[in-house]
Amino acid sequence: MENKVLEIKNFYASYGEEDIIKNINLNIYNKKITAMMGPSGCGKSTLMRCVNRMHELNPNASHKGNIFLNSKDIFKINAILLRRKVGMVFQKPNPFPTMSIYDNVIAGYKLNGIKKSKEEKDYLVEDSLKNAALWEEVKNALHKKGTFLSGGQQQRLCIARALAMKPEILLLDEPTSALDPNSTAFIEELIVNLKKTVSILLVTHNIAQAARVSDYTAFIFLGELIEFGETDKVFTVPQDKRTEEYLTGKFG
Repeated sequence: MENKVLEIKNFYASYGEEDIIKNINLNIYNKKITAMMGPSGCGKSTLMRCVNRMHELNPNASHKGNIFLNSKDIFKINAILLRRKVGMVFQKPNPFPTMSIYDNVIAGYKLNGIKKSKEEKDYLVEDSLKNAALWEEVKNALHKKGTFLSGGQQQRLCIARALAMKPEILLLDEPTSALDPNSTAFIEELIVNLKKTVSILLVTHNIAQAARVSDYTAFIFLGELIEFGETDKVFTVPQDKRTEEYLTGKFG
């Protein structure tokens, strides 16, 4: 059996009275890419925000059930510590606008008050940018602002920033939806490479993208997990009619 990096058990999440996520049971496996698909508003991003405990920043939010990261209950870990272990990259690239490329990469250490020597910082910046396939493009411009980069480069900078903290899992929330096709192809190739070192949970609207990059696919509809399995099986012989209808474009 594959090693589980994340276990979601009997999990519900709500805003106010309304359950957005209903009784989800899902395992995310080590050094694999799991795509989470479903129509807009089905709860994908809410579930992802629960994994790094951003959901609870909303005063009306509540949850019940369990999420375990490498067998540890995430709700018993200090939320700031947890977010170091759970990297997150959002839909729109969001480098810190006042910071240089160099400072963007190590921003997590600064924000958390973790002191590093100059040599450690230099190594982290170079290593993270190489892992995000950005080093060759920016190595002579590390002290320029991150915002001068193209959209695709900015998204890779955000990936480098997440990787610098050495996360146990990387959450990617529609990381290519704001990018052009060339940048999208580049990021997809990068994601496939990254699974050698980190487990990835990818929320995507793009069915073809899920088919191209993921090892496992979860299909979520109206807050419920309808189907989960190896991507090629889910795509070729879906077990649930709703999965089949979604994959063939009948709704979504």
